[in-house]
Amino acid sequence: QVQLVESGGGLAQPGGSLRLSCEASYDSDRIYAMGWFRQAPGMLREAVASITTTGGSTFYDDSVKGRFTISRGNAKNTVYLQMNNLKVEDTAVYYCNADTPSPLGPARHWGHGIQVTVSS
Repeated sequence: QVQLVESGGGLAQPGGSLRLSCEASYDSDRIYAMGWFRQAPGMLREAVASITTTGGSTFYDDSVKGRFTISRGNAKNTVYLQMNNLKVEDTAVYYCNADTPSPLGPARHWGHGIQVTVSS
């Protein structure tokens, strides 16, 4: 069972920064990608950014390109999301995910979520 622990959320002003961290309690060699989703009240969960644990390929939603940066830790079971120039519309619960192989195909595991609030 993969457990993901997120940290670093909180309150920031518009234009401010926050850094989210996520650590997976799992064999890093069996995680092929990690990333972040977010869900605002009344909205669907949406992908924010992801990174592969091997080649380091990244994906960013258009709404965060140029403002957010995803990176891996040296142990490859940790992922960070540096969020700069935050906007009010970035307010959401942010969920870390880790993708692993399984007998039935790719399996996606989720953290419990962490609140990010951007407000003046």
